Amino acid sequence: MNIETTPGDNHQDGSAQGDIPADFRCGYIAIVGRPNVGKSTLMNVLIGAKVSITSRKAQTTRHRITGVQTRDDAQFIYVDTPGFQTRHANALNKTLNKTVSNTLTASDVILFLVEAGTFGPADQQVVDLLPKNVPVILVINKSDRMKDKAELMPFAAKVAGLHDFTAVVPVSAKLRFQVDALEKEIKRHLPQNPPVFGPDDITDRSEKFLAAEIVREKVFRLLGDELPYTSTVLIEQFEQEGNLRRIFAAILVERDTHKSMIIGNKGARLKEISTQSRLDMEKLFGGPVYLEIWVKVKSGWADNEAGLRAYGYE
Repeated sequence: MNIETTPGDNHQDGSAQGDIPADFRCGYIAIVGRPNVGKSTLMNVLIGAKVSITSRKAQTTRHRITGVQTRDDAQFIYVDTPGFQTRHANALNKTLNKTVSNTLTASDVILFLVEAGTFGPADQQVVDLLPKNVPVILVINKSDRMKDKAELMPFAAKVAGLHDFTAVVPVSAKLRFQVDALEKEIKRHLPQNPPVFGPDDITDRSEKFLAAEIVREKVFRLLGDELPYTSTVLIEQFEQEGNLRRIFAAILVERDTHKSMIIGNKGARLKEISTQSRLDMEKLFGGPVYLEIWVKVKSGWADNEAGLRAYGYE
């Protein structure tokens, strides 16, 4: 299983062997929606591996993350985007919203995710961004949570009337309900193209990037609403010796009080973040991981455009 690849390298070998069907389909699928509707969970389920972090805290995803699923006759290149943010107008959120807008116009298919039974102004703002010339599938996630199933169809019809959607597919990403049906619908709209990635590639992101995202996920999951969302993770050293990876990470926060929250009583919370992160990394990377994490205070990092670029925000 490959994590990082150069697009096209493996494809050239496959083409030379003539083992790619003439009607092979390949394209980019953007997954968009307001924060916390399950975009990252859906992408992880669709590709069969965890490459995008998840948590109940809104605005967990901050980068354009590509996940790849290759079948015998098609390659699906999913792009998980940040939730379109309307509550805060700092440099971080302006950058995230720009990422969403740019991804929409560069995609072959768009999945617009809403939560079953819930549609508000934040959802409408994403609808207003949807381009007219790209197929958009309305995906109603968490459909298993609706107590009265009879309300699902009227809700779907109401949202479907807001845009010229190509199809409407109710799913439950968590339970894998209708996920196969969604994949079939997506495939119908992919262009005929040779594969961009190799058959075993699952993402275009590096192990260093994924390591930072795993630590950030644990911070959000273990601190919940206690910690403001303006925290991030930097990998200061990433070394590999044989199968062993040595990783040194720094969690950046804006205040000393935030640092105390993450460290916890006698360092207990930071230890739990480290342990859970290390176990997830070992599972994803397929080998042992030595991990050290520090917490550093850097005031105003989320509202500094030059700093955001330095920290990998596009």
